[in-house]
Amino acid sequence: VQLQASGGGLVQAGGSLRVSCAASGRTFSNYAMGWFRQAPGKEREFVAAINWSGAATRYADLVKGRFTISRDNAKNTVYLQMSSLKPEDTAVYYCAAKLWGAAVVDRSQYNYWGQGTQVTVSS
Repeated sequence: VQLQASGGGLVQAGGSLRVSCAASGRTFSNYAMGWFRQAPGKEREFVAAINWSGAATRYADLVKGRFTISRDNAKNTVYLQMSSLKPEDTAVYYCAAKLWGAAVVDRSQYNYWGQGTQVTVSS
């Protein structure tokens, strides 16, 4: 499956932004999806994940209550709605796909990765 992330940009602290990830090449509903992020000089970290149907989600503690992951299987797209953004949310955001199963935190379980989209939060 090919993944194309988009929607990143520059936003002020406290603002909102939605990033999207469009999938192609395979049956999208066969995949659990995840969002990860990587700031300069840091490891790539888990942000949020959603199972194949959208019925189950998981969030990193740092974003819980501020970010919402969702998916539209008819549009082959997963979204990450980000609110109350903080400068420490600044990173490249990557979407990833995991064939079958539940939403998981472990990035090593994801089979496919998108190219990333830059999110910058100014103070």
